[in-house]
Amino acid sequence: MVPSVSMTLANHRTERYHLLVPVAKGTSLDPARTRESMLARATDLLYERGLDGVGIAELCAAVGASKETLYRHFGSKEGLIDAVLAARSDRVIRWLADVARAAGPDPEAELGAIFDALGTWYAEPAFRGCAIVNAATQHHTDPARRVAVRHLDRYLELLTDIAQRAGAGDPQMLARQLLILIEGATVVADHHDTGHGAAEHAKQAALTLLATTNR
Repeated sequence: MVPSVSMTLANHRTERYHLLVPVAKGTSLDPARTRESMLARATDLLYERGLDGVGIAELCAAVGASKETLYRHFGSKEGLIDAVLAARSDRVIRWLADVARAAGPDPEAELGAIFDALGTWYAEPAFRGCAIVNAATQHHTDPARRVAVRHLDRYLELLTDIAQRAGAGDPQMLARQLLILIEGATVVADHHDTGHGAAEHAKQAALTLLATTNR
């Protein structure tokens, strides 16, 4: 059974809980644990408010650290943003790869499962679109733009593999078309899709593309 987005998010919240449990008095501080705790808190805040919606003072308060501590771990606010976006990209790509793998070896089933999973994500109350693309749209400079390019490249790697195994004549072209459908559906779901149909409509278009490019 493919885990739902709610289950996945619940697991992430459980992980964050363990990261945020205060260190017992007399226990040595773990720099890696401190860094992960700060990342976990910053991720939710930056996703909800955007990169420019949170000042450094509020960000420090939210992650429970002084400005000096934040800079020691990340170098700057931009360094923290870079780490947050890179970690989120890792989670998203790993999640969708697992979803595809769980659907079995059939490329059509894998592709359909990816869009079904995205549709479940779109329906989450806290959905605000793709955090990585949102960040790159806000700033259009590094580090956000660099992470977004890598994130979309990783999508293409996943989709190209599906296209190749489906026997597409031009797997790279088909993968780019599928990526456009995914990103378009994500934007529509965030800004226009009151009926929650964006993922299903994109899925039908994707499966049609997959079928026609194999002929």
